[in-house]
Amino acid sequence: MSMPLVGSYMRWLHTRWPAGTTEKLPVVREDGSTNVAGVFVVGDLAGVPLLKFSADTGSRAVDTIVGQGGFAKRETSDEAVLDIAIVGGGVSGFAAALQARKHNLRFELFEASEPFSTIVNFPKAKPIYTYPTEMTPAGDLQFHAKSNVKEGLLQDLYEQVAKADIKPTLGYVDQVKRSGNLLELHFPDGKTVKAHRVIVAIGRSGNYRKLNIPGEDSPMVSNRLHDPHSFCDSKVVVVGGGDSAMETAIAIAQCGGEVTLSYRKPQLSRPKPGNLEKIQELEQAGQIKLLLASTPKEIRPNEIIITDQAGQDQAVACDAVFTMIGREAPLNFFRKSGITISGEWRASTWVSFALVLALFTFIYHWKKPGAGLPIGNYFQEHQLFPYNVPAWLNGLSGYFADSANLLGTLNNSLGSPGFFYSLVYCVLMLVFGIRRMRRRKTPYVTAQTWTLIGVQWLPLFLLPYILLPWLGNNGYFDSGVMGSIADSLFPRVNWDPNGRAYYHAFGFILAWPLFVWNVFTEQPMWGWLAISFIQTFVIIPLMVYRWGKGAYCGWICSCGGMAETLGDTHRHKMPHGPLWNKLNMVGQFFLVVCFFLLAMRIGAWISPSSSMGSTYKAVLKGIPVLNYVWFIDLLFAGIIGFGFYFHFSGRVWCRFACPLAALMHIYARFSQFRILVDKKKCISCNVCTSVCHQGIDIMNFANRGESMEDPECVRCSACVQSCPTGVLTFGRVDGDGQVIATDSLAASPVLMAELTVGGKSIS
Repeated sequence: MSMPLVGSYMRWLHTRWPAGTTEKLPVVREDGSTNVAGVFVVGDLAGVPLLKFSADTGSRAVDTIVGQGGFAKRETSDEAVLDIAIVGGGVSGFAAALQARKHNLRFELFEASEPFSTIVNFPKAKPIYTYPTEMTPAGDLQFHAKSNVKEGLLQDLYEQVAKADIKPTLGYVDQVKRSGNLLELHFPDGKTVKAHRVIVAIGRSGNYRKLNIPGEDSPMVSNRLHDPHSFCDSKVVVVGGGDSAMETAIAIAQCGGEVTLSYRKPQLSRPKPGNLEKIQELEQAGQIKLLLASTPKEIRPNEIIITDQAGQDQAVACDAVFTMIGREAPLNFFRKSGITISGEWRASTWVSFALVLALFTFIYHWKKPGAGLPIGNYFQEHQLFPYNVPAWLNGLSGYFADSANLLGTLNNSLGSPGFFYSLVYCVLMLVFGIRRMRRRKTPYVTAQTWTLIGVQWLPLFLLPYILLPWLGNNGYFDSGVMGSIADSLFPRVNWDPNGRAYYHAFGFILAWPLFVWNVFTEQPMWGWLAISFIQTFVIIPLMVYRWGKGAYCGWICSCGGMAETLGDTHRHKMPHGPLWNKLNMVGQFFLVVCFFLLAMRIGAWISPSSSMGSTYKAVLKGIPVLNYVWFIDLLFAGIIGFGFYFHFSGRVWCRFACPLAALMHIYARFSQFRILVDKKKCISCNVCTSVCHQGIDIMNFANRGESMEDPECVRCSACVQSCPTGVLTFGRVDGDGQVIATDSLAASPVLMAELTVGGKSIS
């Protein structure tokens, strides 16, 4: 296949969609705690850049601290030690301070510049959106109707703080360090303050992002607009594509300024609908000139050089340049304080990663004797665990020696590594599935998780390891119709104590080419060939057409089941970006390998003496490390799939390498399934993208008001569940893109709250 054709196929299948990245932020648990004991992070650095959420996290962090047993037993005789030190005087910091005052705690709030400095630096009369409108934050700091513009909001906040008599201490905290049972706040002048707990509420108070071009330090360049009326008679260039850039351009244009807006992408997808409509209105009126897909190259006195969409440089005359491209989180503070930052690895991370890989390398070779390394062979040959278990139990009681008894059947299965592996698999899914349901309290997550647990326990464990062997040991498969079916699906073998290869029952759930061992057999197993064909080429395409790829990956598959339970708290670790999106195509290569093996297998069945049989065997089980069994089944599906769980999220195998997922990606290109978006609610917080363990840039779809149709989606509902403003819902569209249905199972807590208040619908 030629490279242009490969590129066209990749674009058609997947790379046509955006591949946004996620911002590096401190790793914060749901209660605000971090890896440094006693340090809590609140506000927008905890995940959601909304005022109400910031206030809510600040108040709840104090409540969490008060409820900790260790905090209740703290030593309080030393008045020089604060109960809580609060770093940052924004909305979340003052909300924490008000809650600390409510609990009669000894606290101090440190602010580096001035109270609510982020809001203070907003442009005059900037509209303030206190989403979600129906949300009441925890604690006493609240937002009232008069807070719909900057000045009203500040007045409201100042009044609440003054009423509570909260006075911040001016000071810049450089880092936080643990000192024995206490925490120390370090200041640049050498001063230290000790506290039992520390709440970090500094927000995105780091440096403004830079264009990194010549002339950026010129006095004519600014990264914030205080008063648009200062530029009513000026020529201004605004760089950026978010709401801040839009509002700056609109404010200056409306007072008479001549505005050019430069944005690096070909369309304005991030702003709120109201801002976008106003920009388009001002452009049509000739008050704003849009330069999309453009890149600033150099800033000179009274002009800026911009490379346009055609790659040509053009000089734009201007009196001022506003670089409204956001701010970087103050990561150095967290690095110096020892707080883990998402996506950043330290020496300990590499060590733990190596140890986890070593552990799963051992487990998967122990589980599968004869594949690559001799670990499994050694355990089997020397009758080590679990091969010695049946003989040991036989010595305890005769019940374990009688295969007709349930205990005897179970004892036969206990001699298989697969039994113990599957048992541990089931227990992990049950335990972490229950934890997931307690963490994500929506009907969708509850139904999905119990379905995954049920599929894993019943058809993938109890059926092949206990129920079918017990029936066979009691003569149900000895003759008649049941005997013929059993001979077709579970042939008699000498190596299994229960007499038949019941492991083939995995094929009832795990379809080809995820589970290849019912098709790649020495002799054709016609029953399984028929089942596999119907599953892979009839049932699954119909499911994907109606509900998307996630109908299988997110509700049935055992790999997906573990990813949604054990891997639920690790989903944010999945890498994002264009390079990783291209690596999604590795699964297409594995899919081609599976079809190649299938063709060789069919050819060998038809002509046993042909070279196809030897070619098939060489690729499937030939040279160790290079064959399918070791390279794909053990290395990618097992060692890498599980070994990457705790460092790269639980969907590494599903996203990058699973051949069945790769086939379903093709089916999904014709699916009705979509994640529907309500653009007017989107605040571009990027939470939806950051929690997607398939690496989908969901925010980009939401920004543009377009339904998400990336075939990678597995319907996990994390994006829908985590969206703070209820932007996303599951649904279906027709061929024209018109919505024809939405999911009946609620997956968004925000939409659930909007639809029901006190048991009454308010929709």
